[in-house]
Amino acid sequence: MDFIEWNDSLSVGVSVFDKEHKQLVALVNKLNQALSAGSARKTMGDILQSLVNYTKIHFKHEEEYMVLYDYPEYSKHKQEHDELTSQVIDFVERFKEGKASFSLELMNFLKDWLTKHIMGSDKKYSDFFIRKGV
Repeated sequence: MDFIEWNDSLSVGVSVFDKEHKQLVALVNKLNQALSAGSARKTMGDILQSLVNYTKIHFKHEEEYMVLYDYPEYSKHKQEHDELTSQVIDFVERFKEGKASFSLELMNFLKDWLTKHIMGSDKKYSDFFIRKGV
């Protein structure tokens, strides 16, 4: 069973972003599966790094669209992206230094952040981008 189940409530109605959100959900689920299976630290670290890398790509993509279409909430949305990126990079650094480990707490943080961000901040741009024909 997946840690995060994708469903229509997570859709923002913009196919390009829904596709990317599904990929983020898949990476969180893959990380959770590795944690549950007791996979090697390196394996979990590699999956986490993939999640971080893809998150950066996705955030950059959203932000490019926001700038291109002059989204009025851009600054606030970018600040949220920057804060999460900083939190996750901090965890990755602590993990690499042996000062942090994977736990249910981390998984719940990732799940809560991803679902709350999509259902809150990202849903706010749905109508805006749909009206712009995205």
